[in-house]
Amino acid sequence: MKVLVANLGSTSFKYRLFEMGEGVECQLAEGGYERVTDYGEVIRDALASLAEQGLATEEEIGAVGFKTVLGRGLSGCVEAGEDVLEALEGFAEVAPAHNPAYAAGIRQFGQILPGARRVALFETAFYQWVPEAGCRYAVPRAWCEAGIRRYGFHGASHKFVAERSAELLDREDVAGIVRELYMNGPVDVAKPLRVLSCHLGGSSSVTGIRNGVAVGTSMGFSPQSGLPQNNRVGDLDSGAIPYASKVLGLSLDEVERQLTRESGLLGVSGVGNDMRDVRAAAVGGNAEAQLAVELFVREVRRWASSFLFELGGLEGLVFTAGIGENNPWLREAVCAGLEEFGIVLDDERNENVRGEEGEIGAPGGSVRIFVVPANEELVLAREVYRKVSSLN
Repeated sequence: MKVLVANLGSTSFKYRLFEMGEGVECQLAEGGYERVTDYGEVIRDALASLAEQGLATEEEIGAVGFKTVLGRGLSGCVEAGEDVLEALEGFAEVAPAHNPAYAAGIRQFGQILPGARRVALFETAFYQWVPEAGCRYAVPRAWCEAGIRRYGFHGASHKFVAERSAELLDREDVAGIVRELYMNGPVDVAKPLRVLSCHLGGSSSVTGIRNGVAVGTSMGFSPQSGLPQNNRVGDLDSGAIPYASKVLGLSLDEVERQLTRESGLLGVSGVGNDMRDVRAAAVGGNAEAQLAVELFVREVRRWASSFLFELGGLEGLVFTAGIGENNPWLREAVCAGLEEFGIVLDDERNENVRGEEGEIGAPGGSVRIFVVPANEELVLAREVYRKVSSLN
């Protein structure tokens, strides 16, 4: 089956084409468009390009997958029908850069490829088995009933890490659970496997994983929460908002704009929102840039440690996403002083692994440490294939 994975942003459209089957998973093509004003136009252009290359006609594409972010009252891996569109539109204000774009894209694909199944894999799906106490904010029940709770994001990335880390730790029993997680749900195993997954990039989160299933994550109601992001604040005391509005003379809209566009690494460093630039400035003696780096590392460590009690131990620590995969200095800073917990880096291994999979922990350490580049599009293609196969 040919599966097209569609990644839609507010002004962008990217795609990958996969051939999927029993024992077969192969990426055939990828492409993208920026400054998009008409999704229908670029979708038709992409399909025409695939046909011209002899990779897939419109009739040969069996399914289209969407890595949807957040739906009101809906999660999981589901067919992208009217209920998905309603769920996306219900939380359009919470994820304004993604939800309207995905709703528009799903509608366009329904018109352009009426014969293809449309499947949505919500980023929140990986967290649907987190205990209620790990999802609930201490707010009035009416707030919770309105949908205000911890959801978690980067689900496809953390799911990839859950499966791949189980394989690297020789736990095929757990890897098998992860592969079928959205179809069968969690399954008990005799021996626990406990992993911390650190997705560190322009947008970052830390997730605790037991037996392939998330027990909690740093992101909450929206992608603005948790760790400091590239230009988003991360966690913030709610009392700061009315105070800033009064003292600084800011409207609620301006407060939101500054917290989502001028905060995070950019807000603290004053240098930029790219960790490469911030780190370079810090090494060059910029005190504010150094503070931004230290704040980011501290928050990674704080969130990672918060899941240790819940997990009850640790067998694996994984770094993924652009910052985590490519920066040995960051991994060293996150792991510093944790030898008594069994977390010990091998300096040479760590220095030599950049942007590729590799083990970076010291031999014999009780916690094995890995770099695992996550392939979120492949996760989506796999789940779409499984979902469509179950429907046929």
